[in-house]
Amino acid sequence: MEEKMLKKLNEGRAYRSMVMEASDDKIVEGYASTFEQPYDLYSFKDKNGTRHVVREVIARSAFAETDMEDVIMQYDHTGRVFARKSNGTLMISEDEHGLKIRADLGGTEIGRQLYEEIRGGYTNKMSFGFSIADDDTVPDGQDYLHTVRKIGKLYDVSAVSLPANDFTEISARSQIDGAIAEIEAERLRAEEEAKRLEQERESLRKRIEALKGETHGN
Repeated sequence: MEEKMLKKLNEGRAYRSMVMEASDDKIVEGYASTFEQPYDLYSFKDKNGTRHVVREVIARSAFAETDMEDVIMQYDHTGRVFARKSNGTLMISEDEHGLKIRADLGGTEIGRQLYEEIRGGYTNKMSFGFSIADDDTVPDGQDYLHTVRKIGKLYDVSAVSLPANDFTEISARSQIDGAIAEIEAERLRAEEEAKRLEQERESLRKRIEALKGETHGN
């Protein structure tokens, strides 16, 4: 992974996959995020070999206070800018379904080339970079549900050369694994406490049985 991308991860940026489609007039559009629709982020096995799935859901109000002052469109989240909000070539709007992205790639030669790659299916994956301002992770059966309640800043939307899920999983883990570790630690403490109480109950039961035996013997 590029050093630049590692630095962005370390700065707290998160990345999620998205889908864009090419339309006429060098326009590509799609949804960077959909509201209240859980999706699988990644899965992992615990120390006992049990597989758990981490799902995520974006709250409907997540973008209410998001900084979107100058979002840009890039390739692989680095390098040249193909469209940007400040000059009107990148449009971002929110509707009942989610956060919609519309980019005009006709302004530059490299933008037109990218449009043709997207239209031809050579580049068919997208992702967007953002920071999380408020979230939580809770157990959901044997799995986990991560809810993004507030997104602090939307940095960019990018066409990506590799499947977006690869980087999405890495960024998701960097954001969520700590919370899951805390949940698992609390669950382990609860299990240990339950074992301790059960041992105490068993010890007390044996003492009562012994006392009964002594009473009957007398």
